[in-house]
Amino acid sequence: MINYNGILRSEKDESLAITNRGLHYGDAVFETIKVSAHKVLFWEDHYFRLMASMRIMRMEIPMNFTLEFLEEEISRTIASNPASNSYRVKLLVWRKWGGKYTPSSKEVEYLIIAEALDAPFYVIDNVSYEVELFKDHYLTSGLLSTLKTNNRAINVLGSIFASENEYQNCLLLNDKKQVVEALQGNLFLVNGYKIKTPPLTDGCLNGILRKQIIAILGQLPDYVLEEESISPFELQKADEHFITNTIMGIQPITKYRKKSYTNTVAKDLLGKLNTKARLG
Repeated sequence: MINYNGILRSEKDESLAITNRGLHYGDAVFETIKVSAHKVLFWEDHYFRLMASMRIMRMEIPMNFTLEFLEEEISRTIASNPASNSYRVKLLVWRKWGGKYTPSSKEVEYLIIAEALDAPFYVIDNVSYEVELFKDHYLTSGLLSTLKTNNRAINVLGSIFASENEYQNCLLLNDKKQVVEALQGNLFLVNGYKIKTPPLTDGCLNGILRKQIIAILGQLPDYVLEEESISPFELQKADEHFITNTIMGIQPITKYRKKSYTNTVAKDLLGKLNTKARLG
């Protein structure tokens, strides 16, 4: 079952309206959310990021779009699906049809989709995870690149490139040739006790797990976090790389070109992340 503007409908019976601005112009924002044991993980962070994204996109936020209302709509959607300990939830919001390139309406519609997951909390699989730079196209550094919109052409093309060349992921560059993020998450580099991640001004996604990892590192005296631009030349000098996103948590990179990496820091942070997810 899916939740379309508050109405639960069968996914098989639902069809997308032809006059959909998300489909025509990429005029939509979304949140990908993990639900574990009926708890929406890091829900406040997701909610406030969604509200901020809608404001930046100049969408009209409905009066009923409160923290409690959307959480209840997520719960209703999950309850209508087959029982599971964990779900991936996608909350998609788009502007109503009212014009073409220049919309005459700022009002929105929304859709909630839930998909069962196997692992209720975050785990690290000891599998090979090789990455490469994707250099066919570049992200634009700036505010719009930090939003979760459905303008994901670079990510789609990068994923095809990774699949065709047997990589597990690719790292994206911005227009200044700085390493920004992975196809499906934020990037962290480890050099000894220093951990580095690109700043939002470079165009990386304002990730929820990025925020959580930064908060955790701020409480650990053994590490120093640096939010600084990353040059491609730094990748092979690092001791460790890992990727973060809401669904998988922390994914260590095991190989980039001729360099192999450890995952000691990633494993250390994973336990602290799971604790925060349970108690936060």
